[in-house]
Amino acid sequence: MAAGTTPVAVGVAAIGPLDARAGRLLGPPNVGPGYRDLDLATPLQRRFDLPLYLERDTNVAALGERAFGAARGVDDFVYLTISTGVGGAIVSHGRLFLGATGFAGELGHIPVALDGPACGCGGVGHFEALSSGTGIARAAREAGLTPPAGAGVLTAAGVAGAERAGDARAAAVMTRARQAFAAAVVGIVNAFNPRLIVVGGGVARAEGDRLFGPAREAIAAQALAPAAAAVELVPAALGDDVSLVGCLPLVNGGGQPIAAALDRVS
Repeated sequence: MAAGTTPVAVGVAAIGPLDARAGRLLGPPNVGPGYRDLDLATPLQRRFDLPLYLERDTNVAALGERAFGAARGVDDFVYLTISTGVGGAIVSHGRLFLGATGFAGELGHIPVALDGPACGCGGVGHFEALSSGTGIARAAREAGLTPPAGAGVLTAAGVAGAERAGDARAAAVMTRARQAFAAAVVGIVNAFNPRLIVVGGGVARAEGDRLFGPAREAIAAQALAPAAAAVELVPAALGDDVSLVGCLPLVNGGGQPIAAALDRVS
């Protein structure tokens, strides 16, 4: 914020699942039990005494990408982040699509493999369980991989490095992660008929065309033809600052203060 300016609102991007209307974090699967049913709104409102705009981080990221990034001016698109977990957001006719109770867009929990593995949310075979950094590392450990020399833990980056070095076990894990991503985006294309699918997150940035290429081929080969012809799969433009940037459109017409209506315009 520039010197001499007066703050007028607080924008907050929080991990999900999130009850944005009540200002509560419900039970995110990758951060431990201490964040279950956590009241975010009350301490923030007491601290700042300003209108508080709270939304799931992926929804805020979608607002940021639409206002300033890869989806600038696009009214119908899906945002995905492939990182520690997998999250999503849906923009339809220029508005965040939130669903009946505000939870729409949890696209990481689309089932893509009926035979597993278990997801952190308790489901089986979810997109997140296979393609997220957490899921990739877990699958690699189960396959017998160990951290690279000098690394304390095995990460998705370590698995990808092992694949590039020729490790067949790492290659199998990464291939399955890419296949799960491709299956998920085909389903997203068929379900939502977006103009764009914008993909961010650390895993997606690191994988680049190794991830995007097979997914684009799968859309062309497997998605319904009219929807496939209309969509483009593109990398996000705003990097790690996407949710920070997205808080500006959130408070400037993209959201409403806590306890207001769920119908947030973008």
